[in-house]
Amino acid sequence: MSKGMLKVATYNVNSVRSRLELVLAWLQRESPDILCLQETKVRDEDFPVAPFREAGYHVVFRGQKASAGVAIVSRDEPREVAFGLDVGGPLTGSGQEPDEARLIRAVIGGIPVVNTYVPQGRALDSEHFQYKLAWLARLRLFFERHYSPQEPLLWLGDFNVAPETMDVHDPKGLKDHVCFHVEARAALQRVREWGFVDVFRLHHPDEPGQYTFWDYRVRGALERGLGWRVDHIWATAPLARRSIRSWIDVEARRTERPSDHTFLVAEFAL
Repeated sequence: MSKGMLKVATYNVNSVRSRLELVLAWLQRESPDILCLQETKVRDEDFPVAPFREAGYHVVFRGQKASAGVAIVSRDEPREVAFGLDVGGPLTGSGQEPDEARLIRAVIGGIPVVNTYVPQGRALDSEHFQYKLAWLARLRLFFERHYSPQEPLLWLGDFNVAPETMDVHDPKGLKDHVCFHVEARAALQRVREWGFVDVFRLHHPDEPGQYTFWDYRVRGALERGLGWRVDHIWATAPLARRSIRSWIDVEARRTERPSDHTFLVAEFAL
């Protein structure tokens, strides 16, 4: 960790093996202290550990074949590494395991870090959307059990929710989408009310058109500004007060064979 400064980032990599060279190049160029990855899509035994170590980083991860998967890449060695939601009852009825590879946490340089890949939800009338809402409810209980809003804490990841109307390119047309529906936004807001500050919006309070995701399936989505802000860096107030700036690296989405997401970055003075 740089003396007096903390630089963190989050990135839905959409397969860490497919995007490995892109990630390594970004690490070399930007030199963050912490990078949280989602949708690594690889079993633990197949995770490409060696290239990260050769780049000067530690990496901890929890994965599964072909879907989900989370990892934390860091300059300092991560401590107290743990995985999964450990609160509430079982999340049944979705065909998904309650502790699938969606949450990893650690303490890095004395700061607790939680990295999540929130369920997408698929369709409003599906059990997967109910699973998403239940997962977010359990996440609120998770924060209540393990942390305090009066202490520094970072929560990063793909939350699969755009919180505000300015966070999507077409609020009216997307009102029934699982990542912008009023129920999904309310579920995320309940987690936020535990004690989080949206660090990007702290520095860009009235800027529409700031997105981290552009759907592959929409032709020319990036060039046409048809995006979503579903990737986030949130912090408790004691840490948010130390934030200096936050930005979205749109250029990474323009590289060859990019993810459909891009890097979100924030810096803090410690």
